[in-house]
Amino acid sequence: MCIATESKAAGAEREAMQRLDPWHGRCELQFDATNSSTKHQGGCTAPFKLLRSERGDDGRCELPVLHTAGGLVGGDQLSLDIKLEANSRGLITSVAAQKVYGSIGRSCLQPEGCFVHQQVHCALASGSDLEWLPQEMVLYADALFEQQLTVTLPQDASFLSAEIVRLGRTAAGETLQQGRWRSNLTIQRVAASSSAWELADRVELGDASLNSPHGLGGAPVFGTLVWAAPMAMGAETTTALLEEARADREGLTGTMRCGALNQGLIARYSGDSSRDARFWFSRIWERTRTLRGLTRPRIPRVWPLQEQPLRRQTSTMNAFAAAAETH
Repeated sequence: MCIATESKAAGAEREAMQRLDPWHGRCELQFDATNSSTKHQGGCTAPFKLLRSERGDDGRCELPVLHTAGGLVGGDQLSLDIKLEANSRGLITSVAAQKVYGSIGRSCLQPEGCFVHQQVHCALASGSDLEWLPQEMVLYADALFEQQLTVTLPQDASFLSAEIVRLGRTAAGETLQQGRWRSNLTIQRVAASSSAWELADRVELGDASLNSPHGLGGAPVFGTLVWAAPMAMGAETTTALLEEARADREGLTGTMRCGALNQGLIARYSGDSSRDARFWFSRIWERTRTLRGLTRPRIPRVWPLQEQPLRRQTSTMNAFAAAAETH
């Protein structure tokens, strides 16, 4: 027997937050290049819903994905399988910030709580280009979330992701408390007879890592941007790109660091402002486009930004155009 000190109504609400029949939403997408543009096909199950796609200036298919359930609770599962055919270009974003409700102590059946699981698998073909740009994720107090993001791509394909998570509803004075956020990102370069790891990045935030100076140091916002480039950039180009990315921190708050991958870069943000994380990542995103001679990105129409995160670039990146002409 479970002895509760709260009202029956409050107890019923808590039990509803731990569904007996959790969601398992699935989404399968394929992007194909046709003439000068890319089109998508595929489908999804509830709570996913695909909104109308738009054609970017570079022919890219820009696709917003809506999560209709209003949030995630313990036991929910989301699976996305994304495939890009040769020379296709896609951008996938979410329509709104994703909420993950508290799980620990919310159910008499599972007082220890239950993780929300999200699996995203991206398979890119030769010459393809995917930008994975979901909006911010907000973990409520005692929420449990785990994500697996797996990417396979050849040497001449490009993958960029930028993800931001807020640990607790800080505007209400809330922290993550006993909650936990886990992320496992792997990027593998594949060829006909061999493969090599571009990145294997596992992060877990919870307990001591939330306040430790070797962790977040009490900062409620954490973010990671990763770019697996479609060409070997060389030491000079890589150094210049990192210097410009660091210069893009001007006017923003938080701790922002970036470094080189074998063929690309990784950037980390920790601080108080999801806005500043988004602004910094957007500026780096723009630079990855410019480096390859592509059009400047347009901020997705579903992002609720009241300010323009992109700004006029210096001429330094334009000097890279010659290095990108063959890509």
